Order: sequence, then C-alpha cells, then structure tokens
Amino acid sequence: MNPHPLKQREQDLMQFYSYCQLGMTPKQFYTKWQVNHEQMAQICDRSLSTVRRWFARGKNYRRPMPADLRHLALMNFLLEHFEEIPEELLQKLCFPDESE
Repeated sequence: MNPHPLKQREQDLMQFYSYCQLGMTPKQFYTKWQVNHEQMAQICDRSLSTVRRWFARGKNYRRPMPADLRHLALMNFLLEHFEEIPEELLQKLCFPDESE
C-alpha cells in the first residue's frame, strides 16, 4: 500500500489541527453531562482509579493528560452535534476498517 501524497489542502488541514485548542477538563465535562466516573474512564480509555484521582484532592490528585482533555472535548463535540453528523461519517470515524 502506497501512502497518499499530501497536497496543499491536506498540509493546511494538518497545520490547522496541530494548533487546534481542543480540550475539556474532567470537571467541565462532569458538570455539563450527567456521567459517572466509569463512563468518563471508558471515554478516555483510562482506569476507574485514574479518573477518581482527577477528582481527588491533596496527594491523591492526578492531573489528566492532554490526550484525556482531547478525548473529553471530542466526546463533548459529538454529544452536541451528534444529530448533525451523517451516519456514514460517524461510521468512518469510529469504525474505520469496517467502512472501507
């Protein structure tokens, strides 16, 4: 399989994405959506104990990683715009191997 060459449009998109400020804290997500820690762990692909540490105080506190903030922001975006996104596009996003 040969890689696709990058045209200017694709390079512009990569540049745009690299500066994208997509991020949402666990507290912001938890305040906005009626979710529990288990669901948040599933969204971020983290253990339940890790998510609990995000909400802990003192020595048990653990700061979420940038990837966690991005996962929560992306899930927030999907929840807000779910009905606007065509089913085919959702399938390609979430199940890329099955849509080919």
